[in-house]
Amino acid sequence: MDRKDFITLSSLGFLGLYSCGTSNLNMNKKSLAIQLYTVRDAIAKNLEKTFEKLAELGFTELEIYGYNGSFFGKTRNEFQSVLKNVGLKVISSHHTTGILHNDDGTLLKNWEKSVEDLHFIGSKYMVCSYLFPEERTVENYLKLPELFNKSGDVTKKAEIQFAYHNHDFEFEKFDDSKNIYDFILENTSSDLVKMELDLYWISKAGLDPLVYFEKYPKRFPLWHVKDMKAGTKDFAEIGNGTIDFKRIFEAREKAGLNYWFLEQDSSDKDIFDSIRISRKYILDHSYFR
Repeated sequence: MDRKDFITLSSLGFLGLYSCGTSNLNMNKKSLAIQLYTVRDAIAKNLEKTFEKLAELGFTELEIYGYNGSFFGKTRNEFQSVLKNVGLKVISSHHTTGILHNDDGTLLKNWEKSVEDLHFIGSKYMVCSYLFPEERTVENYLKLPELFNKSGDVTKKAEIQFAYHNHDFEFEKFDDSKNIYDFILENTSSDLVKMELDLYWISKAGLDPLVYFEKYPKRFPLWHVKDMKAGTKDFAEIGNGTIDFKRIFEAREKAGLNYWFLEQDSSDKDIFDSIRISRKYILDHSYFR
């Protein structure tokens, strides 16, 4: 505000209202973020146009997938240029273990180079996204804490936080007393290994996110936010399903939430129509901000 405007507002008694309005505006501002897996089919056709459509819808932050030594076939410099051209930034990136598919971009192959490239484009998080069905053995589960701690130690040196993203199988017991998810949480460093909690998958498994926030506070800086249809338990647009997001978001401080991403794995509509429905619901409900 320049001096002339300041004097005018003061003389009219509006300065307090201006300050209050500015404060509320800043408090209510929420960057829209999306996991790009949601629009994977569009990306396969045209990366740049997909990014333009997301930017037009108001998205500014991304979680990416598929890094394999390049970003959707582009060098890190090329990809950074694409991001800057449309005003998008990468917050997080998904990676697999490499236990089954020992490819570049996995935790077990050239991880240091992956970290270097993600640091270059400004990512704050690198996440182990998935265990393939063939990887889900007791032998492999027992190896995960060491692998995750080592991976997190490498990312920490680049000021990137490592995390693990769940589906529903992690909530199955793999011994007499413990499920896989608790085993990971209890046997990894709370500093090196955080969790990206997928609200759909934990809900589908019949468990309560708030129980985990109480048991493991501040371990959940990232969330995937998507809804679940009644009856079929299929994916739904945010607000068109059964998940009580208000209750969950009210516990964000206990969870340690820093960023969350809209995601919808599949839809019975055009995916961009689904995104618009979710977007409207998010913007209409203040507890998401």
